[in-house]
Amino acid sequence: MTHTPSQAAQPAAQRAALAESPLIVTVAPNGAYKRASDHPAVPLTAAALAAEARACLDAGAAMMHMHVRDAEGRHSLDVQTYRDALAAVRQAVGDALLVQVTSEAAGVYQAAEQMAMVRALRPEAVSVGLREVAVPEIADSELAAFFAWLARERVMTQVILYDAADVRRWQRMRERGMVPPGAWSVLYVLGRYSAGQVSSPHDLLPFLQAAAEGGEALPWAICAFGREENACVTAAAAFGGHVRVGFENNLLLRDGSLAPGNHALVAQAVQGGLTLGRPIADAADARRIYGELR
Repeated sequence: MTHTPSQAAQPAAQRAALAESPLIVTVAPNGAYKRASDHPAVPLTAAALAAEARACLDAGAAMMHMHVRDAEGRHSLDVQTYRDALAAVRQAVGDALLVQVTSEAAGVYQAAEQMAMVRALRPEAVSVGLREVAVPEIADSELAAFFAWLARERVMTQVILYDAADVRRWQRMRERGMVPPGAWSVLYVLGRYSAGQVSSPHDLLPFLQAAAEGGEALPWAICAFGREENACVTAAAAFGGHVRVGFENNLLLRDGSLAPGNHALVAQAVQGGLTLGRPIADAADARRIYGELR
């Protein structure tokens, strides 16, 4: 059967009225590479992450995608550094934000190190790049054991996918039984390999097509690069997805001006969701949606 883009937007099980589908807005405030030279408000310390959590919560975020840095400001997967940052954020906002840590390699870590960090930290939520862990150095049995551990520990795991081929590869893993029922969701990265890392709402369509053709029914979100980040996240929200915004991927407001802080990008995403008639999720909604076993 050939699907039109509108038919491919979501599997039937997910096609709920927008007014009944809370929109999860996640903030990614720093990423692995941004520095103060890129924007003075990029948070690089535990204290700065805590302050950013408060500001973004007030702007409507339900979730934070957290990177931590070492003393020189470099990307780190150090477990104690994560624990310190998580404690600082919890002191600032309690459990009013769901905090998702990253396991990103960023050219520094290998898959075995990434998986070991996740096991040692045992976070409430984590993002895992499929291309980073499903690599030749990791046997299928070892990867399946990692997925089984995530499912058994009920870690809310968002699998990062960069194109339609990644979507199909993830679906095949699930079909083969490598991925047991767990608290899974996916993140579609729009325009990651385009010139200048600039995204367009059109970049979403191949992901939706591939997901629909494979009958994928997991919660999904997107992130995007550049000035059209807000257009991309509003398009995703219109199709029933969730959104991630912030300095990790984009520093600009929709009018092209420099955002004063991550909170301004969150506020734009919230406004777009409300314009579509979607209620804005809080952390309890995010935990319910991303924490359901599938």
